[in-house]
Amino acid sequence: MLPPIEHRIADEIGVSPRQVMAAVQLLDDGATVPFVARYRKEATGGLDDTQLRTLEERLGYLRELEDRRATVIASIDEQGKLTPALRAEVENADTKQRLEDLYLPYKPKRRTKAQIAREAGLGPLAESLLADPTLDPEAEAAKYFNVEAGFADTKATLDGARQILIEQFAEDAALLGELRDYLQEHGEVRSSVIEGKENEGAKFRDWFDFREPIATLPSHRALALLRGRNEGVLRLALDVDRPDADAPHPCEGRIAARFGIRNQGRAADRWLADTVRWAWSVKISLHLELELMGQLRERAEEEAIRVFARNLKDLLLAAPAGTRATMGLDPGIRTGVKVAVVDATGKLVDTATVYPFEPRRDREGTLATLAVLAKKHNVELIAIGNGTASRETDALAAELLKRHPEFKLTKVVVSEAGASVYSASELAAREFPDVDVSLRGAVSIARRLQDPLAELVKIDPKSIGVGQYQHDVNQGKLAKSLDAVVEDCVNAVGVDVNTASAPLLARISGLNATLAANIVEHRNANGPFASRDALKNVPRLGPKTFEQAAGFLRIPAGDNPLDASSVHPEAYPVVERILARVQKSVRELMGNSSFLKALKPAEFTDERFGLPTVQDILAELEKPGRDPRPEFRTASFREGIETLKDLEPGMMLEGVVTNVTNFGAFVDIGVHQDGLVHISALAERFVKDPHSVVKAGQVVKVKVLEVDIPRNRIALTMRMGDEAAPKRADDQGGRRPAAGGRPGGQRPAAQRQPERAPSNNALAAAFARARTK
Repeated sequence: MLPPIEHRIADEIGVSPRQVMAAVQLLDDGATVPFVARYRKEATGGLDDTQLRTLEERLGYLRELEDRRATVIASIDEQGKLTPALRAEVENADTKQRLEDLYLPYKPKRRTKAQIAREAGLGPLAESLLADPTLDPEAEAAKYFNVEAGFADTKATLDGARQILIEQFAEDAALLGELRDYLQEHGEVRSSVIEGKENEGAKFRDWFDFREPIATLPSHRALALLRGRNEGVLRLALDVDRPDADAPHPCEGRIAARFGIRNQGRAADRWLADTVRWAWSVKISLHLELELMGQLRERAEEEAIRVFARNLKDLLLAAPAGTRATMGLDPGIRTGVKVAVVDATGKLVDTATVYPFEPRRDREGTLATLAVLAKKHNVELIAIGNGTASRETDALAAELLKRHPEFKLTKVVVSEAGASVYSASELAAREFPDVDVSLRGAVSIARRLQDPLAELVKIDPKSIGVGQYQHDVNQGKLAKSLDAVVEDCVNAVGVDVNTASAPLLARISGLNATLAANIVEHRNANGPFASRDALKNVPRLGPKTFEQAAGFLRIPAGDNPLDASSVHPEAYPVVERILARVQKSVRELMGNSSFLKALKPAEFTDERFGLPTVQDILAELEKPGRDPRPEFRTASFREGIETLKDLEPGMMLEGVVTNVTNFGAFVDIGVHQDGLVHISALAERFVKDPHSVVKAGQVVKVKVLEVDIPRNRIALTMRMGDEAAPKRADDQGGRRPAAGGRPGGQRPAAQRQPERAPSNNALAAAFARARTK
């Protein structure tokens, strides 16, 4: 009998069953993962949000497994076929796959050829030939003719017996498990081009004759192959490498061994061997290929979702520029550059459209307009979208800085991914009903520099552009994973309840869109909240919701200084106990690092609040309202480097990581085309996971290794000792990318990193082997 669900999860994540049981109880009672991770450490033994997310996912899977197990047992029992041995096997099935293998022979299905043969009385014939191969199949078959059932001759009767054995072989749970394991270990995914699709599917040409072990096929390559199949260009198959293609498949030998079938020259041996071959080629191989390719897709999707989630987390937790008046520039050429100025709180205060480029070329008028806006609103930062005409707009901003040093402006190029989606959204229309759609994007660009988290939560995470094959994966699972990331990030930082937008508030633990809207409406009608306790006056915000949300909602200028901290109101008595002991006010204590470090947390614990909570309280009092995000820093793009033609191999540049994949990182160096730092060029040491070295939004120094202008490709390295290749403008030395615009995979050999970084064209070749995103 399997252990209880909580014990299985505890073994999987390496914690005690008590911790898991406590967490499950809290989650079942409606607590959120951020709340449990932050404020219920005593109960869970300090499980963090990552462990709790894994626990939550496994809990759902195992509960579904138990529900399915009950259904299977009931179904077999109704058929009168539930023996004690079978019940034990079903009750010990530890995966959904094992459970379905056991259920397969008893699963209600349409009448099969084997079932028709059994109904005609051919079961004993199949059993006798399998048990005694010395019997003559034709002579035995003559004993079982059944004209009325359609088995009137030897061939039909033996075919019926064969169908019975094929079904028996194909529904043997132990055999299926063995064959599945063998194929998983030795099978190869093979792809070939469908005849006549060579030109239409040219973007997949690197897969026209490809093979790689299914056990080592990485997610990005698997998804590229599956995309090619879905688009009708590639044919995929699962097979094993055999020196002699005409020899029996290795799996046939395993089927034969399972049922004691051997070729010893006996009368039925040849017939039984043919039955095994039929069972494998017609039934079992197709079933297992479909199943294993489905599992490959699931693994690839899970990995792609994990990559997307990690990149999204890094982007959301990127350093905020802070509360400074900012001018957002949404670059454009013929349609003009859209300008939006927001004050220190993010409120839109001014807009304009300027035309410094073709066809008007009003550069002087543009500079004058920008100067007036900067002076009028005391602008400190200029945020420039990184789309079309970004570098030209960046140069324009540089000219403004040069002409007006007294403004002390700082210009920053930021990602504008998703800005157009936000501009046309219902949310943007409600937020800026009287502002043209084209100008809303500039507002988003300005605000995402001030606070990336607060602005990006307004955009569907899938539109932010840090995913890998994001449109090819299960959209439900992707949305669930990304929503969890956003929730964790928002609650890790906390929000100012008096300035936060409704979309940001909706991500707070315990809140939803309705409650967030109620908070904003109450704030607009009654003025800023003076205390956390005042939140209880918000319609439909009850005690349970307050418990879940209060610790993550901050009131910086409230009546109680603790309301600006992450100390939960339920723990204020602990702080009062500390204040009584040290004879200081809370304002005197907050920020007094040396004094707080001298206190002994154990002296302030009680039955409800243990050591973890007291330690967290003292840490928060030491640095009240601290932001876990890094310090704001900008990348400096080199002047004069605006297009691929301006790049030269060997150049040392600064850039911003825009996306991290399993095969490397893409870096924006200001030329409208991200360059690839292959995984082998991320560091002087061996790198297994690019995320361990870089993250989205990080400012990095890179060296240009190679520039391939026809294909819009740039090979970069973060190993400054790597040798650069000569600049080339021809079409040699690289393959065309597969579907899409960015590479997303590589040949198997590219997975093995050399002791030294590749020199000359080696890294570029690895780049060329990468497949599209």
